[in-house]
Amino acid sequence: MIPHDVFISFLMASLILAMVPGPDNIFVLTQSALYGKGSGLVVTLGLCTGLVCHTTAVAFGVAALFKTSIFAFTLLKAIGAAYLMYLAFQAFRASASEIGAGKEGRLSTGKLYTRGIIMNITNPKVSIFFLAFLPQFADPQRGSLTLQMIILGNIFIAATIFVFGIIALMAGALGDWLTRSPRIQFVMNRLAGTVFAGLAIRLIMTER
Repeated sequence: MIPHDVFISFLMASLILAMVPGPDNIFVLTQSALYGKGSGLVVTLGLCTGLVCHTTAVAFGVAALFKTSIFAFTLLKAIGAAYLMYLAFQAFRASASEIGAGKEGRLSTGKLYTRGIIMNITNPKVSIFFLAFLPQFADPQRGSLTLQMIILGNIFIAATIFVFGIIALMAGALGDWLTRSPRIQFVMNRLAGTVFAGLAIRLIMTER
């Protein structure tokens, strides 16, 4: 259904877009540095689960709501910003021992996975981006547009897992070394809090 040349061009575009610094890959980087590469990979899976929701929304036309309704767009944006500020608050108040190498300092897999989902799904810009990006590679003459959107979305998700996985592994390895020092742990937490707060401000100021 998807021609070979379209598949290659879409895959290359997806890989490049996944590498562009943005809220999601910065989120993976900070979580990997704080909690280890395994945690970063779990966050990546959470983020990509959110992408499944965005893909479904675009395939069935729900994303158009966020493009046309100021209220829906603003509401979802506010929820996302509030959650990021909550994460920033947690990071600023955490002590060094809370992000240490011990199991007691790590967030559970479920919490990390949920963080990834919420971080991605509460950003309406992702749905709007998919609404503009995916149709460029779809063609009604090749069959169901809904099915094509789902296939393209899955290709994008696979590319994202690959790129974010590399980020998680690299940042996790660095984080494992950095967290040996309580002082560096303290600084990392403050940096993470600053990043979360910055992402919250960026999201709340985003326009359609």
